[in-house]
Amino acid sequence: MGEPTSSQLLHSPTARALLGHEDNNNANSSSSSHLESLPISNNGWMNQIGLRAQALLDSKEESSGKEDLLEELHRITTTSLDSFLQSNVTGPPLTWHSADVLFPKDFCKSVEQLRNIRRDLIENLSVDGEAVYKLIPNIELFCLAKCLLNNAALFGPRSTARYSWARVTVNFWHQKLLSENAASLQESIYRDLDTLKHDLNSQDRNEKAQRLIQRATIHTQHGFDQKAREDLARATTETGLKFKLTGRLGKRTKYQEKDLSQLVVLAKSADSVENGTVTESGVRPTSTAAHSDPLNNATFKPLDLDLNDDTLLNSIAFSKPLSEPSLSSEADISPALAALDPSNQPVLQPLDSIILLAYASSITNTSPSDGLTREETLPYALRVLQDGSSNWQIYTQALLVRSRIEGYKSRTIERSVLQLQALVDQVIVETTSAKTDDQSDGETQDAAPSTFFPKPKPSESASATERLRYLPQLASPTRWEIEAELASRWVSLGGLRTALEIYERLQMWAEVALCWAANDREDKARKIIRRQLYTSATTITNSPNPNSAIDDDDDTNTEDLTIELAPLPADAPRLFCILGDLEKSPSAYKRAWEVSSQRYARAQRSLGKHHFTHGDLRSADEAYAKALKVNALNHSTWFSLGCVRLQLENWPGAVDAFARAIQLEDQDAESWSNMAAALIQLDTDASSVNGVDKPDEAGNGDDDEDVTAVNTPKSDPQKHVREAFTALKRAAALKRDSHRIWQNLLNVAVKLSPPPYTDIIVAQTRLIELRAKSEGENSVDVEVMEGLVAHLVATYPPPPPPSAPSEVFDGIAEEKEEGGQKKTRKPAGFERMLIDLVQNRITPLITTSRRLWLLTAKLSLHLQNPLAALQAYEKAWRVTLNRPGWESGTKESGCLWRDVVDATGELVDAYESLGERSREAGVGGDGGKAGIGKAEPVAKDWRFKARSAVRGVLGRAKEGGWEADDEGMQRLQDRLGELLKAAE
Repeated sequence: MGEPTSSQLLHSPTARALLGHEDNNNANSSSSSHLESLPISNNGWMNQIGLRAQALLDSKEESSGKEDLLEELHRITTTSLDSFLQSNVTGPPLTWHSADVLFPKDFCKSVEQLRNIRRDLIENLSVDGEAVYKLIPNIELFCLAKCLLNNAALFGPRSTARYSWARVTVNFWHQKLLSENAASLQESIYRDLDTLKHDLNSQDRNEKAQRLIQRATIHTQHGFDQKAREDLARATTETGLKFKLTGRLGKRTKYQEKDLSQLVVLAKSADSVENGTVTESGVRPTSTAAHSDPLNNATFKPLDLDLNDDTLLNSIAFSKPLSEPSLSSEADISPALAALDPSNQPVLQPLDSIILLAYASSITNTSPSDGLTREETLPYALRVLQDGSSNWQIYTQALLVRSRIEGYKSRTIERSVLQLQALVDQVIVETTSAKTDDQSDGETQDAAPSTFFPKPKPSESASATERLRYLPQLASPTRWEIEAELASRWVSLGGLRTALEIYERLQMWAEVALCWAANDREDKARKIIRRQLYTSATTITNSPNPNSAIDDDDDTNTEDLTIELAPLPADAPRLFCILGDLEKSPSAYKRAWEVSSQRYARAQRSLGKHHFTHGDLRSADEAYAKALKVNALNHSTWFSLGCVRLQLENWPGAVDAFARAIQLEDQDAESWSNMAAALIQLDTDASSVNGVDKPDEAGNGDDDEDVTAVNTPKSDPQKHVREAFTALKRAAALKRDSHRIWQNLLNVAVKLSPPPYTDIIVAQTRLIELRAKSEGENSVDVEVMEGLVAHLVATYPPPPPPSAPSEVFDGIAEEKEEGGQKKTRKPAGFERMLIDLVQNRITPLITTSRRLWLLTAKLSLHLQNPLAALQAYEKAWRVTLNRPGWESGTKESGCLWRDVVDATGELVDAYESLGERSREAGVGGDGGKAGIGKAEPVAKDWRFKARSAVRGVLGRAKEGGWEADDEGMQRLQDRLGELLKAAE
């Protein structure tokens, strides 16, 4: 079976009757008589296919005959789609001309007519303003499959699961052919997937695994990476694959002497490879397996280039696994994987290799584009390349994944580009015939580029059957997509001329314009786009060819290109949007919206962004809303709409927008944070209720209770505050390095009643970790910390004092019971967290904040450490005294002067209350005063220190110009008199 089978099937009597090559006695003979009267621009050929198929079905009276006909039509659509993918994705080239097989001779009489037919077919594949690539060869093969499988009269919603999966496959490839995902096509695909959920349970394990991987690929294409991971996990269970990303000792460079840990994927299929053979059917081969190929039948693989670096090895040289322990614990890795030699692992089943490549894609999509992500992704591709599957297309996909990952390192970027070039050569050579069927005999094949590497012999290549076998699961890029990716790689390397040559040969004029714009040649970019959309009034009869490149000496004035072409190209909506970006013209966005019959969502998204940038928030809101009516599954549009409504103070609308964004992407921390900002505004009246400065009225001290778990009644005035708090906790968990989110979490938490004290401490601790290096003590919210300490003092009993003067309270104290036994009280939860926060994180940061020193003094008093408390009071007084300008005696320095007076009074009070206390035992039976034979007091000379402090402040104040009758001066004079009187 192979190429002759596809050609023969399309030449069968049923196929010929369907395609109009001959009349069928049971078919509607009049259908072919008016074939030529239907205009191709109205999709006449595809309509005729549907009419003939319905006529063939109506001619079958018995149900068995109809089932046989549907089965044959299904084989025709499958063959047609496979032939299209073979000629555009996998190769090898078709040995027959699709136009000769599909089009009747009277219908397509010339090469020019064939080109027009294909152009119209391509234009009719546009969906929601999104166009397909305009130079797709053999497009009629795809249109035949698309027409039949989406015919509700033939394969409707009640058709068998096999037909529904075929419809999903052809619609998915239609989605891939578009420049961007189309919302209506996405809805059609997922509508079929919803009806096929129960079908997965009725399939055997092999087929179920294939369907799960295919569905995961569809999820990845549409950005639903979490769903893709879930399906891949289920597929892994079905195939029995065991794999683990772990570490093994090895050498990465040629001059490395010591083995270091290297990332590697250890993987093993459920069925081990025996006698050099591997089962190509996918999973668990049985006696009835249809495909089982020896490895020596797949000796030839796509060209895998060596690294050829002077430092890096071509592959990691792992050390021999003698007694080397795994970097992962035994609980994390199974014994079967731990016993594998990372440099000589067993060959994987094809589906298992696809699963690893799909996991690599999911990691790339859900993680930041940085070095760590690429280091995590590369081992998956290397596992498939070094000891993975022998399937040609799977191996090609693994080479492509590795090339994408290596394109960001200086030592691997050369192989990355050359490997991508080799893949381009492979795809182009093996999907291009010697002469296409829309060329005349005198024309040359100038569209086919020359290859950089030698063309492989046919005997060194794989068959079409092997390449197409797992294509629904791989969803490999088309020939023009991989060429465009090569051009994009050259742009990133600065190879502008090479990239432009590729884009111009492919006639991707939008990419050509974007390439020029990225290199500060927006004038040339505008000229290229305008040539695709407009013509000049003076040269309307001799206008330049829009499909030709623009030379540097082209003197065409863009202002002369004002007459819109008729008809416009299929990708006109996208071109108008690019023109709007280049010229910053909202009229271009509006024209794109009109041309697409109000279906091109990007036009309204661009218009909304334009209005938002220029401050027209109402118009931006309206534009984003229109875009969402067309495509309600676009996460970024919902997010942008929410941001607009935040600025419009449309709080309910903002909450709804961000909620929809979260439904589409629940890992978006910014959406969670912004939704919380909108929720908190819905409840401004309740936002001023009890804060942390009020004690817990319940008095139960249960601070670890999660406030989000409380059953909130409908009349709860803090309902939205609690919802905002929950949203911010989720945002902080997703984006732990954002100090703004943690600050918002702290601000919202203090508005709850009762406050979530432990969450407040966690937020404040994280803020210190993120901002202490740059902001120091300013990273501490003093008011919040004062409220937390006040709650601790009011709610929790003071612990026993430390046992030694130099001991800092560490949360453990001992008390004697009546029986002489000792018991240990260890503060936990909120109490211990707050003590650790103040003593170990905040105190080292304090430099100029009097309030923070008073805070530590208050906590030390609660912990019965009078020495530490008095030292904190002294430091609070010193930092206040060190502020410049307080002694100047001017009106502007009055606030500073009052702070100095207050600090001095607090210091004197501290000396009086703490000076005579015992450093060791705290307040004793004598009122806390240290007497003869007792422990050393906190400050023996506290009276002298107090008098010296007051006198020093008074002296500097008099020198600075403060009058003796000033209120502050009078207060200090009175305190000094009291101290002198007490000393007599």
